[in-house]
Amino acid sequence: MSRCTPFLLVLALWAGHAQAVELAASLDRSRVNSGETVELTIESNDVTQFGKPDLSPLDPLFDVRGTRQINQLTTLDGANHATTRWIITLQPKTTGTVVIPSLQLGEFKTQALSLQVDETLGQDSDNQLAPVFIEASLDQDSVYVQAQALLTVRIYHSVALYDDSSLAPLQLSDARVEQVGDSRTYEKVINGVRHGVIEMRYGIYPQHSGQLLIPAQMFSATMVEPRPAQGTAPQAPRPGKLLHVNSTEIPLTVKPKPALYPADAPWLPARSLSLGESWNPEPTNVQVGDSLTRILTLKAEGLASAQLPALPSTEIAGLRRYPDQPVLSNQNSERGVIGSREDREALVPNRAGALELPAVEVVWWNTHEDHLERTSLPARTLQVAVNPSLVVDTPATPTVITAPDDGRLWIWQLTSLIFACTTLLGFGLWWRARSRPAILRAAQTGPSPRTLLDDLKRASQANDPQATRQALDAWARQQPETLADMAARFVPLSDALDGLNGALYSESGQYWQGEELWRAVKAIPMAEREQAPVADSTSLPPLYPK
Repeated sequence: MSRCTPFLLVLALWAGHAQAVELAASLDRSRVNSGETVELTIESNDVTQFGKPDLSPLDPLFDVRGTRQINQLTTLDGANHATTRWIITLQPKTTGTVVIPSLQLGEFKTQALSLQVDETLGQDSDNQLAPVFIEASLDQDSVYVQAQALLTVRIYHSVALYDDSSLAPLQLSDARVEQVGDSRTYEKVINGVRHGVIEMRYGIYPQHSGQLLIPAQMFSATMVEPRPAQGTAPQAPRPGKLLHVNSTEIPLTVKPKPALYPADAPWLPARSLSLGESWNPEPTNVQVGDSLTRILTLKAEGLASAQLPALPSTEIAGLRRYPDQPVLSNQNSERGVIGSREDREALVPNRAGALELPAVEVVWWNTHEDHLERTSLPARTLQVAVNPSLVVDTPATPTVITAPDDGRLWIWQLTSLIFACTTLLGFGLWWRARSRPAILRAAQTGPSPRTLLDDLKRASQANDPQATRQALDAWARQQPETLADMAARFVPLSDALDGLNGALYSESGQYWQGEELWRAVKAIPMAEREQAPVADSTSLPPLYPK
């Protein structure tokens, strides 16, 4: 039995991945300069495949500098997931658009990829001879105020360096600076000499118009010097030389906001901008009291998420709105930062009929084409149907009673006389009963008002919106007024109920605090609370007379 265990394990892993076997390829960069290297990653989740992909189709276009393989086995929700990655270092042989052909492993093939290889500008003679040098460049010479300028810093070294290398932080007094992604390392051949490259990118957002000077960047490192041929032990530490290199200063022209930009709109200078909308659930069959979550997503290339404004709220009659906290995120791309903002709100219709949601429009400035643009979502109509579970029974149409004819008038007179006699008889019996001792009321069935009030107190102080709503409904059923009537008479209770409904209908229920609702219930004026009938104790005879 023990001999079968490895075979069964491989068989189980193969069965778990048989439904989703794939061979995917990706590049760490989509654009390089000639002489630079790029990493191609091929990933497979088929554990039955052995060997490595056929790399021969790469030979006409690339020099394969190295290949390494990484195997990984993870367990998620009781299921095993095995992946194998091959990381291949390539150096393009030509410039322009180079297509990485499809590579095959077993019966599976990767997709073809496109790589842009740019011509390399010549370096200065000093930089060519220096073992370590640094260069900095901007993606554009001028930008609008608060728009993104992408600064790329590259450090070239043709000698080995110790791990104590450091780059001084970039600090600007009139601009906000954010690093875009992590630093990247690759190789580049310059004049026949292979250099290691350390690349870092920064997003610069000027806060004032005018001239902005990007200061020189200083790189410090210890260079590993060759070990003398004689006179030292093989294990002796290799000598090092401390060096500092600086980049050149770069001027940046910052343009002010255009005069034709609307004064009442937030300033949004972006390379591109998109506005999207989604619903959960889809608003196709909506009834009164249903909870709908509307998600508006704003994405802008060249702006951080913190720069994106809040989208217009849905404030229309017949629709209660419970907003959530916005979700902000940033994504790195080859052209810098793509900021994203999600505004979520729960919408609860409180009446049937057609509800018109207005169009959502965002005004922004297209920095790529240099003109004003407006991106919008069209208006839409929600058709809200009556919810049968919320319909209250209404009295039937009153019946019209016609007066009887004179021939039958005596019947109505006799009926009225009998009714008057029975009324007098009932009044007399009631007057006689007043003089008798009061009879104790039968024991109340179900929880008492005090018990229901205690349940409401516990649920609200536990900050549980679901339990609080149930306890509140149970308590309100024993009151002389409905919960809506009490809220209409007492403003603090109305505000507390709005907060409770917001917690029930939105995704922020875990942050609800019930102390405000409990204080409002306790503070309801006595005239609006249920007054339990209590017999006058002074008029009752003792139950056990002495």
